[in-house]
Amino acid sequence: MILAILQARMSSSRLPEKVMRPIVGKAMLAHQIERVNRAPLIDRLVVATSSDSSDEAIEILCKDLRIDCFRGSLDNVLDRFYQAAIAYRTEIVVRLTGDCPLADPEVINGAIQYYLDNDFDYVSNGLEPTFPDGLDVEVFSFEALERAWKEAELPSQKEHVTPYINANPDKFKIGHFKREPDISGLRWTVDEPRDFEFVTRVYEELFRGNPKFGTADILELLDRKPELLKINSDIKRNEGLIKSLLKDRVFKSDGK
Repeated sequence: MILAILQARMSSSRLPEKVMRPIVGKAMLAHQIERVNRAPLIDRLVVATSSDSSDEAIEILCKDLRIDCFRGSLDNVLDRFYQAAIAYRTEIVVRLTGDCPLADPEVINGAIQYYLDNDFDYVSNGLEPTFPDGLDVEVFSFEALERAWKEAELPSQKEHVTPYINANPDKFKIGHFKREPDISGLRWTVDEPRDFEFVTRVYEELFRGNPKFGTADILELLDRKPELLKINSDIKRNEGLIKSLLKDRVFKSDGK
């Protein structure tokens, strides 16, 4: 089985409760769920949130949408993924994050197919990015996830699920899913208020006319209205991971 695990929480430090913020009448997370569900190679989708009381709203949303919801550790997201994968007895995991409301089912499907067609333990379109920030997808075997769960020690490896795999190419066969031309300079993720403003503007322009709009439609919109690019283009990629790496330094300095 190919299980998509979409991680989401309410306690985002930079933009709290962002996953439930409304865009054209629906929670941001609801839009992403609808888009992910259109990827035909996914057998099942589960939203993995925490057992913290702050995430009750996410479980309620999932019930309303008739989507599975798994609850686990708030801070150890690697453990949350591992426990979800065990619960659903999956062989292949697709990792998605709840800050990507412009997720493209064709990109997700392409990454899964690339994994299936090759002898990889792990496939990512973000390690050597050519897609916009916000179309991120990772595909990996349950065995790779289990090994990471057993061997990972650093805070960043537990908070962000796959850094242990990425840091050990001698232990894992790693594949890079890419596109041409490279448009990785575009920012379509939601970490900051200005990111949310950008995504909202995109939905306001495209959703009512075409609820299934994709990457090509967004690129065409940006060609017509390049001023939208100025909303959030100066925000750096992967700031959350950078903060976690700083925690690693403290962890190491404490002798742990």
